[in-house]
Amino acid sequence: MKSATIPPLRVTPELRQAAESVLQDGESLSSFVEKSLVKQVEFRKNQAAFIARGLAARESAKESGKYVSKEDSLEALDAILDKYRGTK
Repeated sequence: MKSATIPPLRVTPELRQAAESVLQDGESLSSFVEKSLVKQVEFRKNQAAFIARGLAARESAKESGKYVSKEDSLEALDAILDKYRGTK
């Protein structure tokens, strides 16, 4: 697969310095920017999928008329947390 380039990115000197200040040993600014771009793309895909699932759940609840109360939802989440924390 051929590689492609990202358009040049203009930033303030302060932002460039801040980015360079957090580079790990042997890490280049280019690799840092690439990793950041990959993570942001992944985040936005996950965010879009999360929203789509939420909207689908809303439509399903509207169609079925079956809803779960806030209290029941929070209680179920607390039970899951307790299980993994080993508190109950």
